[in-house]
Amino acid sequence: MALDTDLTLNSLGFAKPPAETRVVVAMSGGVDSSVVAAELASQGYDVVGVTLQLYDHGAALAKKGACCAGIDIHDARRVAESFGFPHYVLDYENIFRDAVIEEFADSYLAGATPVPCIRCNERVKFKDLLETARDLDADCMATGHYIQRKDGPTGPELHMAGDPRRDQSYFLFSTTREQLAFLRFPLGHLTSKDETRALAAKHGLAVADKPDSQDICFVPNGNYASVIEKLRPGAGEPGEIVDLAGNVLGLHEGVIHYTIGQRRGLGIGGLADPLYVVRLDPDARRVVVGPKDALSTRIVPVREINWLGDAPLDSRAEWQVLTRIRSTRPPREAILRPTGPDTATVELLSAEEGVSPGQACVLYEADTTRVLGGGWIWRG
Repeated sequence: MALDTDLTLNSLGFAKPPAETRVVVAMSGGVDSSVVAAELASQGYDVVGVTLQLYDHGAALAKKGACCAGIDIHDARRVAESFGFPHYVLDYENIFRDAVIEEFADSYLAGATPVPCIRCNERVKFKDLLETARDLDADCMATGHYIQRKDGPTGPELHMAGDPRRDQSYFLFSTTREQLAFLRFPLGHLTSKDETRALAAKHGLAVADKPDSQDICFVPNGNYASVIEKLRPGAGEPGEIVDLAGNVLGLHEGVIHYTIGQRRGLGIGGLADPLYVVRLDPDARRVVVGPKDALSTRIVPVREINWLGDAPLDSRAEWQVLTRIRSTRPPREAILRPTGPDTATVELLSAEEGVSPGQACVLYEADTTRVLGGGWIWRG
């Protein structure tokens, strides 16, 4: 029997009615994922909400403004009850600790500047949670991330969000082709957060005016050092602050209290020009400081590259790209020179300050919004 090739695709890209399309929505309890769930449910999709409990629930209840706090689980459940779809809370504490928190602590102790939200997306949300969605016989999984998935000539492509101010491509560069085929990002095309909040108000969601989370969920008030000290007792051992020539300028109370590019809090006075942290030497317990120009970097080595381009990464000697090394800065022109199937050197056409091992280096196609992938900076 011939297949009917004239079936109209629904809004999630499937040739069947919404009621026959099961979608698992990753619900953090915030306004973005709540709007996604409400919109899809109102369109008639077979929605299943899933919220991950990623760290100690008791501690979470005492802390607001974090993506995984206890109040957020309650908010996600309330949305599900309002729209009549099932909602599950999955205990991922052990997975999250092993896959994200432990590496965060070790990287920080090694003098790197880790980005745990990327590892969480890569190793938990888009890996274990995605497999759970498949186990629930879902056709796809939807999230509230601000990024776009577009169909290209060789398959689905990842693109920056319609609103550059909300774009989350920096945190999602490690999404694989296989994952991208299963994922949907219904908010990616919106051009402002006001549109999202308006949709929340339209659906009568109590979270319509809920503030966005700012902190890393397991780092209260952005105090990384206190978290590291709990995870690795004795990590805050004192040491010396030295200049680039090795001259001792002062003492510090632990390398974990410093990051590359930091200026404030050095406790060194009486100098004509300000000093910045230019390097961390955790083995020698030294914080190396220098003038601002010592922070400038043009050559950036990158490894563990997840490549989403049409041709293999190492099929060319070099690629003209845009790159982003910090989530808060716009992409800038660079030349990508592969050194292997998943390693490369990135030459920035204009120097970047404060480049640190452990940061992500995200790559974009020049003159388009397409994400070509990215990797991890592995030495200063």
